[in-house]
Amino acid sequence: MAKQDYYSVLGVERGADDAAIKRAFRQQAMRYHPDKNPGDAAAEQKFKDLNEAYDVLKDDQKRAAYDRFGHAAFENGGMGNGHARGFDFGGGGGFADIFDEMFGDFMGGRRSRRQSARGADQRYNLEISLEEAFNGAKASVRVPSSVACEACDGSGAEPGSSPVTCPGCGGAGKVRAQQSFFTVERTCPQCGGQGQIIRNPCKTCGGNGRVRKDRTLQVTIPPGVEDGTRIRLSGEGEAGMRGAAPGDLYIFLSIKQHRFFQRDGADLFCEAPIPMTRAALGGSIEVPTIDGTKAKINIPAGTQSGGRFRLRGKGMSVLRSERVGDMYVEVNVETPRNLTKEQKRLLEQFEEEGGGAEYTHPESHGFFAKVREFLGGEKD
Repeated sequence: MAKQDYYSVLGVERGADDAAIKRAFRQQAMRYHPDKNPGDAAAEQKFKDLNEAYDVLKDDQKRAAYDRFGHAAFENGGMGNGHARGFDFGGGGGFADIFDEMFGDFMGGRRSRRQSARGADQRYNLEISLEEAFNGAKASVRVPSSVACEACDGSGAEPGSSPVTCPGCGGAGKVRAQQSFFTVERTCPQCGGQGQIIRNPCKTCGGNGRVRKDRTLQVTIPPGVEDGTRIRLSGEGEAGMRGAAPGDLYIFLSIKQHRFFQRDGADLFCEAPIPMTRAALGGSIEVPTIDGTKAKINIPAGTQSGGRFRLRGKGMSVLRSERVGDMYVEVNVETPRNLTKEQKRLLEQFEEEGGGAEYTHPESHGFFAKVREFLGGEKD
């Protein structure tokens, strides 16, 4: 099934600015949040689609790539997308390799296999909680990889023997041939560009100098990381061929959806329902914060749904900075349900004694006054 356009998912035009995109995401994310739609699979999927679309459109580079190439920009590892089981055995590839293949030998500039025998870089997708992104964490990751063969110590030769210099190229990995006015340099066919040949290959690795093996590594996650943050572990990728340098391991982080908070950079947003009586009379509520404590919010009398309260310094850590963002709590006034007879009587008494609705309910009073004026105007 084809993916829906990210702009359509958020309900914005393609030329929408960052503020419009942020506003549209926040409104819809609150509407479709799983906590507000328990058991609704469609709402849960919509919530996931919203987060996926916003993750791309809020980032200038990702958005530019999406505007130009569409969803294809993020397929096959593009722009940091992952692969099955969270792991990708990255190799070389791309236009540079195609150019090398077509013109490298003729121009005498192709990289030797000895140089390209460096181990491949690898990628591991790691999902962490929002609390771990706030505090920082240490994680153990199990990485399927190629490691240097212990039997031959990575040389590829059976223990007790060693590789010998290739007689065809004298260890250069390349051979030259004169063709008319040109000297053509090619990869040595005897050693495959390695400069050495193995007469007695290691029985454990078959002469490759490396074997497949899972490794467990410890990863330090700094406070303040965001979705898509990349951590590089130098030299922890695949082992190189026959003792060549290993590649690097890249840890790509993604952050789980939180049951209370929506994140926007360093700021957090939370929606809190409050009873009608507390909104009318005033009072206080306690809300959770990302550091595991509670914060008290004073609710002024007459607070309406959508009222927003700012808690300074209660947001997310900022990567490589001592700065901390803010937390915003938006209240939603809850109308009481399942009233007892006495509660209904009291509310009816309140309604009867309200007298001047223009004072107790100014918005609804003003609206219906305009409606009466409008309808009366139509009759004239």
